Amino acid sequence: MFTGIVEETGKVITFTARAEAWRLQIAASLVTTGTAIGDSIAVNGCCLTVVDRDAGSLSFDVLEETRRLTNFRELQPGAVVNLERSLRPDGRMGGHFVTGHIDALGTIEVLEQRGKDYYLRVRVPQGYGRYLAYKGSVAIDGISLTVAEEQGDTLAVWLIPHTMTVTNLREKRTGDGVNLEFDLLAKYIEKLGRFAAS
Repeated sequence: MFTGIVEETGKVITFTARAEAWRLQIAASLVTTGTAIGDSIAVNGCCLTVVDRDAGSLSFDVLEETRRLTNFRELQPGAVVNLERSLRPDGRMGGHFVTGHIDALGTIEVLEQRGKDYYLRVRVPQGYGRYLAYKGSVAIDGISLTVAEEQGDTLAVWLIPHTMTVTNLREKRTGDGVNLEFDLLAKYIEKLGRFAAS
């Protein structure tokens, strides 16, 4: 379980295909502190298990399915990724409950500065707009954000300069893919609604 509050950005060192899995190695500093093999780290919002570590990097095995269904398929050495350690029981809940299970890959349609703030509009795959609610929560590349606009299969959020500075959004451009995790409550309500209707 995560909160969607990015602790730091790391840089991809290597992302290579091995016989048993894809191996992703990321340079990091803060999130390596106190992290052990077997711990969970959200990488661009995707929950991955640490399989190797040293003082300056973490390594993860990535399923082919994960690579295919997320923006990991775009990762190259030097790419900037959002990192967050899993929530501790005594930790602060600053964002919203984020599981690290990516629902869909969205596409950035607009990312621009408007006045002092930044405006981000993302197209979600057809049909996923049902999980969006005005002022509801969404995780974009693991960042806990509030939906400011939702229309059909698009959503928009407003970003403060701090978010642009401390996350990988500073590197993003129109057409880039972003990992999306929709609010857990919306998915449970949908499931319960199907049971009630049957």
